[in-house]
Amino acid sequence: MNKSRWIMALVASLMMAPSFANDVTVTVTNEEKVQRQEVVEIDLYAVYKLLGINVGQPIVVKNALGQEVAYQISYDGKILVDVAVRPCGSAALTISSGTPRAMKTFVTGRMYPERVDDIAWENDRTAYRIYGPALQKSGERAFGVDVWVKNTPDLEVEKRYVTELTNHPKIGALKAAGKKEEALAMEEATTYHFDHGYGLDCYKVGPSLGGGAPALMDGDKLILPYCYKDYKILDNGPLRFTVQVSYHPTAINGDANVVEHRIISLDKGSNFNKCTVWYDGLTKAANLAMGVVVHQEDLESMILGEDMVLYADPTDNPAAQNFQIYVGVLFPNGVKTTKTVMDKEVLNGIAGHAVGIAAYQPGEKYTYYFGSAWSKNDVRTMNEWKLRAEETINALHTPLTITMK
Repeated sequence: MNKSRWIMALVASLMMAPSFANDVTVTVTNEEKVQRQEVVEIDLYAVYKLLGINVGQPIVVKNALGQEVAYQISYDGKILVDVAVRPCGSAALTISSGTPRAMKTFVTGRMYPERVDDIAWENDRTAYRIYGPALQKSGERAFGVDVWVKNTPDLEVEKRYVTELTNHPKIGALKAAGKKEEALAMEEATTYHFDHGYGLDCYKVGPSLGGGAPALMDGDKLILPYCYKDYKILDNGPLRFTVQVSYHPTAINGDANVVEHRIISLDKGSNFNKCTVWYDGLTKAANLAMGVVVHQEDLESMILGEDMVLYADPTDNPAAQNFQIYVGVLFPNGVKTTKTVMDKEVLNGIAGHAVGIAAYQPGEKYTYYFGSAWSKNDVRTMNEWKLRAEETINALHTPLTITMK
């Protein structure tokens, strides 16, 4: 090849080569007159296209001060970043190619085969669990979402399980040996049903929706789900946990094999989980209820709004605990009504449920939010809980806007 042809080929190759950006500037804008702090979703593929690099290559995210911040690549193609945005203001992020530093984990979860297949997860505010196949085989009736309260941003669930399960055999041995006082002392010192300064498990679920599970209805009756059958963890920190679960087939309104599926996700800093539910095998429209169990105590501490149900739960021992667990379900996509569905017989203190009822069509996916707070942590009163719920609904209706260049 002569020199002129070589130069022409070089120019042509340069013209055809993709342009590589040094970085991408992301602007997050808050159009509301309130401070916003939340995890935002940035289009993963758009960022990589602007950077001119292959999807999957490591990236670094920095704030306006030039500090590296934690991020997460979600299973559904988003870059997740926790941002603070002033009222009617904006926040700038810079994304560039590079190897990020180690990131602190704020949200995590897993399945615990050592504890009858619980799936438990937590963020910096609270923790939750749903029950699995091993519990169902035992015959114990625990259907809904369990709530574990905490008053620390640190991750607690793993430590609680280790402490609880490590000491179970020791406590049992002491009881078998007739050393009841020693057994009680060890139990009080180690069980996660007592508060040792970081929170505890004192929420009463039983055969109910617990703190936010869904259920199809047969007339006025809730067809309560049992324990999950299959699961897949889709995201696991540092900023979001997501799990997909499926349940055993059940009969509903003439359909013999209706299978419930849920995708549940929890973000850093949020009091509410996002839950998307759908059903296979359903051939006719049905009412879908989503809500919380209510007990004989504190029934007056209940709010039935157009787009939310809230309740101040008295815990499993109201007289001794003397605090409340605030639970609630939000319906940003609307429901037909919110109401109480009360049991004819009060069993295990369960008076019934506070629910929102949506008209569900076969094949659709319905999204709602369920969550909790603790009166010894970040939400001290029912009035504060109502405000937190209203602000969350407003934020869902007016999302932060994202632009990139």
